[in-house]
Amino acid sequence: MSPIGLTTNVLIAHAEEFHGNTEIVGVNVKGERRRTSWGEVGARSRRLSSALVKMGLRKGDRVGTIAPNTCDHLELLYAISGFGGIAHTINPRLFPDEVVYIINHAGDKALFVDPAYVGILIGHRHLFETVENIYITGPKQNEIAARMNGFKFLVDLFETGDPDYEWPNLDEDDAAVVCYTSGTTGDPKGVLYSHKSIVVHASVVSLPDSFCLSATDTVMPVVPMFHVNAWGVPYASAMVGCRLVLPGPNLDGQSLIELMDQERVTMALAIPTIWEEVLEILRDTGASLDSVERILSGGTAVPSWMINEFDQSHGVRLIHGWGMTETSPLGSVNSPLGKHSELVGESKLEQMSSAGRPHWAMSLKIVDEEGNRLPNDGVSEGSLYVKGATVVERYMSHEASATDDEGWFNTGDVGTIDEDGFLTLTDRSKDLIKSGGEWISSILLEEIIRRHPLIHDAAVIGVNHKKWTERPIIIAQAVEDESPTEIEVLSFFKDKVAKWQIPDAVVMVDELPLGSTGKPIKRVLREEYIDYLLEGNA
Repeated sequence: MSPIGLTTNVLIAHAEEFHGNTEIVGVNVKGERRRTSWGEVGARSRRLSSALVKMGLRKGDRVGTIAPNTCDHLELLYAISGFGGIAHTINPRLFPDEVVYIINHAGDKALFVDPAYVGILIGHRHLFETVENIYITGPKQNEIAARMNGFKFLVDLFETGDPDYEWPNLDEDDAAVVCYTSGTTGDPKGVLYSHKSIVVHASVVSLPDSFCLSATDTVMPVVPMFHVNAWGVPYASAMVGCRLVLPGPNLDGQSLIELMDQERVTMALAIPTIWEEVLEILRDTGASLDSVERILSGGTAVPSWMINEFDQSHGVRLIHGWGMTETSPLGSVNSPLGKHSELVGESKLEQMSSAGRPHWAMSLKIVDEEGNRLPNDGVSEGSLYVKGATVVERYMSHEASATDDEGWFNTGDVGTIDEDGFLTLTDRSKDLIKSGGEWISSILLEEIIRRHPLIHDAAVIGVNHKKWTERPIIIAQAVEDESPTEIEVLSFFKDKVAKWQIPDAVVMVDELPLGSTGKPIKRVLREEYIDYLLEGNA
C-alpha cells in the first residue's frame, strides 16, 4: 500500500481539494464574522506552515496557541502540525502561574495569542524559559503598544510564507498536538496526540453512531480547541467536508442561540452548563432551534431533564458522550441500539442518560479492588480502565508509562458496564467518600443538590471526621440574590437518600473554583476544607 501516512496535513489537503468551496465562519471578540472556506483555510495553512519553517522552527518543536475557536486558530492548528511541529493549545482560563508552568513544561518555542487574551501574557513573558517569539492573531491593532511589549503580528509572519509550499510527508506516529490535563488532581500533565491517533479519532467521531457528521452538516464546536482539540471537530470536519461555524470567545447563551439560528447550525457541541443557559433563554424568550438536529454534551454528567427538554420542547436529540484528555477525548457515546427504539418515558431517559458504549478503537473494562475484571452485567461496580489507539501511553516528559503492562489506563472513574457495553459512571474513585466503612457517592449528592431552586452550583467533598473517618460536606454557590440556610439545603435530601448519606454541613461561597470543563476543582476545595468538621463547624 501507499507509504503516505495518516497525518493531519493529509486531512487539510483533502478538505482544500475536494471541499474547497464549503464555507467556514469565524467570529472574533467584537462579534464580527469572517467568512472563508476549506480551500482558503488549506492554502493559508500551507503558507503559514512555510513561514514557521523559515522562522527556524523544526520537527518536534512545540508552538503554543492561546485563542478561542476562530479561523486564525484553525489555520494555526493545521500549519503547526503540518510541517512536523507540535501544536500546544493553551487554556486561557487557567491562573497565570499555571499558564507559565505549562508553557515552560512544554518548552514552547513560539506563542500565538488572540487579542482577547493578550493581557494574560503581559507581565509574565519574562518568566517564559524557551519562548522566542510571541505573535498576536487577527488584524493589527494597538501596534505601538504591542511592539513595546515585545509582541509581533501573525499577519506580518504570514506574508513571509511561500504560497506554493507543499505539505511534507510525515511519520504518522509522530506527535502533532499536546493538550494538558485540567489539573483537578495536581499539576497539569501533557498528553501528546500522534497524527495517527488524531486521524483515527476524527474517523471515529464522524461515524453514524458517534457524531454522525457529513458534508451536509453545519457544525458549531462551542467547546474550545484548547480543550482536547474541540473534541476532534476541526479534524473530523475537514475529513467529511462539513460547513464549520467557529463561535469565538463570546459563548453566552444569547450569542450562541443567535449564531445557531442565523448560520443554520445542524449540530453543536458544548458542556452541560452552556446548554442549561441556552434552555433558560429559550424558555424566557420563546425562541426556537429549528435548524438544530442534534447536540453533543460532555465534560460532566447530563441530567435527564435536559435530555427530555431538548427532545420534547425543541425536537433536538442530545447525545451524551464520555471521555477525557487521555482518551483524545471521546471514549464512549450514547448511541442507542435497535431494541432501544421501543423504550418510552423514564426507561428511555434512563438509557439516554448513560455514558454510552465505546467506539471501535476503544476497549473498556471495570475491575475490583484486587484488579479482577468484573462482568458486564450493569450491576457490578468497579474502577474503569480503558485502552486503545486513542489512549495515552505516557505523559509528556514522564519516563514511566501511564498504563499497566497490558496497556490499560486507569481513568479514576467508577462505574458499571451492561451486557451491551453501555457505561454508567457512578463516581470518580478519588471522589468516593468512605464513611464508617460505607461508600457515599458525591455524584449522587451533587445531582440532587443542583436541583435545589436556590442553588446555582455545588460540589460535595469528603472531609476528615473524628468518629466516621470521613463525612461529606457541601460547598455551594447560591442563585443570585438568594441566601439559603443550611437547614433549607440539607432538608432537600429528605426521602432522596439514606439519612447517613446526607452531608453534615453546608458552606456557602460566592464563587466555586472551576476547571476548563466547568466542573468544580475539588482538589482546591479539599485543601481548604479538609479539617472543616474537626474545627467545630458541624
